[in-house]
Amino acid sequence: MVDAQYFGIPDINGWIFWGLTLASIATTFLGSVTGTAGGLALLAIMALVFPPVILVPVHTVVQLGAGASRAIIMWRYIMRGLLIPFMLGSALGAIIGAQIFVSLPSAILQGIIGIFILILAWLPKFARLGSETKRFAVVGFGATFLGMFVSATGTIVAPFVASASPDRRNHAATLGSLMTIVHIMKLIAFGTLGMAVSAYIPLMAAMLCGCVLGSWLGHKALNHMPERLFRIFFQVLLTGLALRLLWVGVTQSGLF
Repeated sequence: MVDAQYFGIPDINGWIFWGLTLASIATTFLGSVTGTAGGLALLAIMALVFPPVILVPVHTVVQLGAGASRAIIMWRYIMRGLLIPFMLGSALGAIIGAQIFVSLPSAILQGIIGIFILILAWLPKFARLGSETKRFAVVGFGATFLGMFVSATGTIVAPFVASASPDRRNHAATLGSLMTIVHIMKLIAFGTLGMAVSAYIPLMAAMLCGCVLGSWLGHKALNHMPERLFRIFFQVLLTGLALRLLWVGVTQSGLF
């Protein structure tokens, strides 16, 4: 019989523990190579196990590891000029998001995000509107604010980073850095909300180690991937994710 309190974690057995650890490796690798989708894929997997009140903060901690490890491994490629404006916007998004914490119904929110991503993916000039400093301050606000409710918002940030990145490695490293900022701001906000996830520390530690391994493997793969292939793969995947969000939004809203 499998222990239902693996490492003392509530409702987690050995199969779930190591399955989620392997999932952190695979999804971090995916996020590194494709420039998006890793966090969303892991969120979908973790949602099978955790209730929302545990899911969002635990997922945030793990994705912090994914973003930070990618940024550290690929630090030479980070576009540093984007960090400060994004951080300022992100801090404001966390403050306001923590006060509201429930905004629109989830179905409507996902539908709006899906439409927004499709516009950015297929009309790239929209992702270049305004000065870069102002644009990334607004993106930082939006990603962190929405992240309080839907957790995985890297898909929103990715088109803006792609439009500013001369190289696929700049994209991966900078997106990892910006999402690290988002997750730190969210964790500070969750701390002020009094969310306790200390019982899940062993699982989070194992998944964080998985993120480091996934980032390293992704970095190696990215160095051998042609730039054109990366851009095509990125746009196709982003479109698929946006259509999925639209479908979920429409079906959950009861329109069909």
